[in-house]
Amino acid sequence: MKNIARISKLRPPKTLSILDPGIPISAYLSIDLSVSNKELSAVDITDPDRCEAYINQFLQVKGGLLAYGGYLEVRNLYSDKPFFKVGKNQRNIHLGVDFWAKAGTSVITPLDGIVHSFRNNSNTGDYGPTIILEHQTLAGTWYTLYGHLSLESIENLETGRLFKAGSVLGTLGTTDINVNYAPHLHFQLIRDIGSYRGDYPGVCSVNELPFYRTNCPDPCILLNL
Repeated sequence: MKNIARISKLRPPKTLSILDPGIPISAYLSIDLSVSNKELSAVDITDPDRCEAYINQFLQVKGGLLAYGGYLEVRNLYSDKPFFKVGKNQRNIHLGVDFWAKAGTSVITPLDGIVHSFRNNSNTGDYGPTIILEHQTLAGTWYTLYGHLSLESIENLETGRLFKAGSVLGTLGTTDINVNYAPHLHFQLIRDIGSYRGDYPGVCSVNELPFYRTNCPDPCILLNL
């Protein structure tokens, strides 16, 4: 609770864009991709094309341009990926917020920050190109993770580079580059990043949840979303 109280001090006075500012906040729609969504029982959500088709249909019916959500959702999205199975524990609880939009959509940083690290996490089911920013704030040091970017987003990037709030950090990658997901941004807030570089767990098992819930509060706090 202490971390949540700290980061709440940084809630902006108005809602911030995390993707292309040309997409109005009014066109952001919350979507449920959890196991409790009965509509998904007829959708193979692990197939990126079918997942994208479901999201596009949802947006068309609801009249939106961008779907978002997923913080602490229990999902079937990872059930086909051995990468998320550790012993008897299934990692299926999502620790960030996903913003589903077209490949090539620009990604905007909500806070001033420097590049802590970056990497192409290219295992199937991983993040693909990933950038982690470090933020020195009145609430202490925090980190934001941006996963499923394009390869161009990490080309010529250097550790320590400054990105001002509201600047373009990169763009969303295609399914082949973001290693088998429909195009989207995985946005995650991290308090203690430990020794991780260019990577950090974005999904956890139920027995890991008490730690990660505290170390990775809802990143929508930073967006006032």
